[in-house]
Amino acid sequence: MTEKVIILGAAGRDFHDFMSYWSLQPNISVACFTSTQIPGIGGRLFPAEMCNNQKNGNRYPNGLMIYDQNELEALIEEHGVTMCALAYSDISYDSVQSLAARVNSKGCKFIQVPPALTQLQSSKPVVSICATRTGTGKSQTTRAIADYLKKQGKKIVVVRHPMPYDKDLLKQRCQRYEVLEDLVRYKCTIEERETSCITIGQEYELHIEEGNLLYAGVDYQMILREAEREADIILWDGGNNDFCFFKPDVTIVVADALREGHEEHYYPGEINMRMADLVMINKVNSLPSPVTARNQAQHIRNFLGKQDIPILFGHSVVTPEARDPSGQLIGSSVVKDMVCGKKVLVIEDGPTLTHGGMPFGAGYVLAKQMGAAEIVDPRHAAKGSLVGVFQKFQHLEGSCLPAMGYDEYQIKDLEETVRGVDCDCVITGTPINLQNVIDVGKGKTCVRARYCLQLDEENLSLLKVALEPIV
Repeated sequence: MTEKVIILGAAGRDFHDFMSYWSLQPNISVACFTSTQIPGIGGRLFPAEMCNNQKNGNRYPNGLMIYDQNELEALIEEHGVTMCALAYSDISYDSVQSLAARVNSKGCKFIQVPPALTQLQSSKPVVSICATRTGTGKSQTTRAIADYLKKQGKKIVVVRHPMPYDKDLLKQRCQRYEVLEDLVRYKCTIEERETSCITIGQEYELHIEEGNLLYAGVDYQMILREAEREADIILWDGGNNDFCFFKPDVTIVVADALREGHEEHYYPGEINMRMADLVMINKVNSLPSPVTARNQAQHIRNFLGKQDIPILFGHSVVTPEARDPSGQLIGSSVVKDMVCGKKVLVIEDGPTLTHGGMPFGAGYVLAKQMGAAEIVDPRHAAKGSLVGVFQKFQHLEGSCLPAMGYDEYQIKDLEETVRGVDCDCVITGTPINLQNVIDVGKGKTCVRARYCLQLDEENLSLLKVALEPIV
């Protein structure tokens, strides 16, 4: 019997799962993908050239369509689907079960493919940096580990979780980023330069600025082979709270001190936690007392049943940076005057504030740190798609503006919103230099919140021990 499958995704792991597993199964016929979280993905085509047709008897000669997840029930009926496979991340357990109920009510099986079935074997050591939620600080952790390994004489290549948001997926099959001009060449969205999620999460720009060669794209078998040619060690920089696409030699999972307990309630973050060789609780310096982080660490040990698992405590250190029109750095005393006592608009990483559930990020921390007189509510000035963002994510109470920029229309909405806010200064908590993408408006200064991981000697020693086998 052939199973008819819909892969439920968000333009990321869904494509990888299809290429590494579903397209190669003999009794499986994938009907289509669905998409959520990322606007504008529905209606696109996953190309035949990446469907492994040479290995599966030309099963997908026309490629596969991607539809909006809102159409799920109708798609199940139209295609006679018997199974739906979850393949995206940073979802609450309530949302996972609600999705399962939708699928089961139509007579379909609902499954979650375990990492072991889709992780690719590398010929080089792989360090995986994943998380419990989006916005925990994976990329700053990856950059810190990259810096340490380079100082040990190792050549590292960072491989980033996919964020292929351009309409032509084939053009994004395997992307290599070495210089900032590559961001323009590949037409990177704000999110690709930033997150994460999805982040993403996905932070290309900061890796490039720090001299880290980076790969990303759609075809992670091809990406892995290319990365292996140039690396002594491969660093997986995860997106959202998704798991690694490669079989890791060391798994480091970043938890958030400001979201205690989330490691147990968001898919697939708990999977990452249970596979971890080392856990790092980040943003401990943002807590009123470090005792809270120590209690979180003990709770993690208890819930994992691993009293001996190493748990680090990291500080996310935020510093200001501003440049004049010629690109030259502005002195610290002048930068301080740009913020202290002023009306400030704070723009934060989009996925961290939206499906990541955070009400603020590094920009807000910096505004408070530098003595802003007022953090301006941007909701009244919201334009276009940003109106819907504030309506959908009710936890955004007006202290921050999420930097949504998945396409040119969202970027335009973001620019018009920023220009419509009455403020003296714009603080951007996005890893990208947002001034290279939008015009914040006349008379407004712009300060960028730069952030990095800081570990004390005790915690740095624990990290070195975890990395010792591959160094």
